[in-house]
Amino acid sequence: MKLKQIDRVKTISKKDFVEKYVKKQIPVVIEELTHDWPAYKKWHLHYIKEIAGDKIVPLYDDRPVRAEDGFNQAHAEMKMGDYIDLLEKEPTNYRIFLYNIMKEVPQLKSDFKWPDIGLRLVKQLPMLFFGGSNSKVFMHFDIDYSNILHFNFNGEKQCMLFAPDQTKYLYKIPHSLISREDIDFDNPDYNKFPALKKAEGYICNLKHGEMLYMPEGYWHYMKYLTPSISMSLRAFPRKINNLVNAAYNVFIMRHYDNYMRKKKGQQWIDWKNEQAIEKTHKNLNL
Repeated sequence: MKLKQIDRVKTISKKDFVEKYVKKQIPVVIEELTHDWPAYKKWHLHYIKEIAGDKIVPLYDDRPVRAEDGFNQAHAEMKMGDYIDLLEKEPTNYRIFLYNIMKEVPQLKSDFKWPDIGLRLVKQLPMLFFGGSNSKVFMHFDIDYSNILHFNFNGEKQCMLFAPDQTKYLYKIPHSLISREDIDFDNPDYNKFPALKKAEGYICNLKHGEMLYMPEGYWHYMKYLTPSISMSLRAFPRKINNLVNAAYNVFIMRHYDNYMRKKKGQQWIDWKNEQAIEKTHKNLNL
């Protein structure tokens, strides 16, 4: 893989952000966008434990997809306070994924601002993500093809991105939003997955208060370097074909996949994994 560092700016005007990055669909890190937010000072693990420690939260780990798992089905549950204690004690694979904590703890809504940055953000309560040291989020792209503003707090995480035109190198699983889960994107096995050699992408480390703009349909792989809290704000895709793809994913693809899981079980999962390799290598003459 060929990875280059994502552009970084301390601040940026709305005009420059739209012209240089949104229209060109290029990622960028804005370092100081949150410096006037209450969250910049407050969003640390001890604060979340204080105000939401008694909430039961869904937890996910890095186990492979199984036929019996539902779409985005949690692997475990735990009190937020106990989970934060675990994060601070030792590395853990458990992550909180797409958790609507602001519905549970409304006071968090006053800690952030909707950025006036040139995107028409969807004004719904944002989801939060939590992860411990060395936990990973497998390579995937989002079902709705949104333009994403991804904020990081408390710690540091590494983000690896690939544009949609790199899909042909990433061993996409058919009828899914993910690549092969046995690919180690930190240390890829080019003998088993030779197409990855051709993949060209971006990488950055996000520190406390920094925001990463991820253009619509971008693949992303996240690794928590230290315990971190993240939040994403979303804007609908601007390209008509991505709106069509998003509608297909939401209304057809995921339901078809769930149906086939129930009908064929693990055989369906195994077939999809095999097809990811066979189709990739066939299309690239590998």
